[in-house]
Amino acid sequence: MHIVVCIKQVPDSAQIRVHPVTNTIMRQGVPTIINPYDLFSLEAALAIRDEHGGTVTVLSMGPPMAADSLRRALSIGADRAVLLTDRFFAGSDTLATSYALATAITKIASDQPVDMVFCGKQTIDGDTAQVGPGIARRLGFHQLTYVESVETIDRARRTVIVRRRAEGGVQVLRSELPCMVTMLEGSAVVRRGSMADALRAARADVTTWSAKDAGIEDISQCGLRGSPTVVRKVFAPQPRKEKAVLIEASAHDPVHMAEATIDTLFAALPGLNAELHAAAAR
Repeated sequence: MHIVVCIKQVPDSAQIRVHPVTNTIMRQGVPTIINPYDLFSLEAALAIRDEHGGTVTVLSMGPPMAADSLRRALSIGADRAVLLTDRFFAGSDTLATSYALATAITKIASDQPVDMVFCGKQTIDGDTAQVGPGIARRLGFHQLTYVESVETIDRARRTVIVRRRAEGGVQVLRSELPCMVTMLEGSAVVRRGSMADALRAARADVTTWSAKDAGIEDISQCGLRGSPTVVRKVFAPQPRKEKAVLIEASAHDPVHMAEATIDTLFAALPGLNAELHAAAAR
């Protein structure tokens, strides 16, 4: 089994700032963490590898400092790490991100065919939940979203059974491999990793690819140029010119409160009484 886990280094959600001109997230000077949902995907992939054997490759797209998150994934137990980093990726939305990651996965698969791709349900700095399905669409993989557990894998028949959270209940689905899986939060307890893994991660070389190295030929599909998302500025609502009306009534007498409210409404809307009588007569 060869499993690719897509992870993202994200700003600490308590300290996210947005650039006032480009409306993109400002990452300079902000503490970063591995996207929490991606950790559950990594744990699911490692559990499959432990049971069925194989390799887990972690893949990330981001600035050079994203290598820290990849080393963290290696310390938990991943076998290999690949970082996509290039100035052409700056400002990518979900469409451009899925294009770059899918192209990189295709190159990874040229050395060893990929059976499954895992992503977190979403990232805490975007919350769109679009990148995983976008990768699946570009690769032609079956997609299993909002998965809470991977039940069984039949390597002979090339199938997987998962439990997927759905509105009003849980779905048990069987899919053919290869497939894309996006994991929910709390789907498993994320392992801490062994001392041997931590030492291996400290010595390991993170494979770094530029856009060209990853096999991306059409740069216009990357970064801001390949991102059609329109960010609309949301303005705070203006205060109303009309002031609120204070209705004085006894707090201990609901009937008196209701009567006072009705009297105030009729006084503010002179035609309301006639409309109600006309409606009752029909």
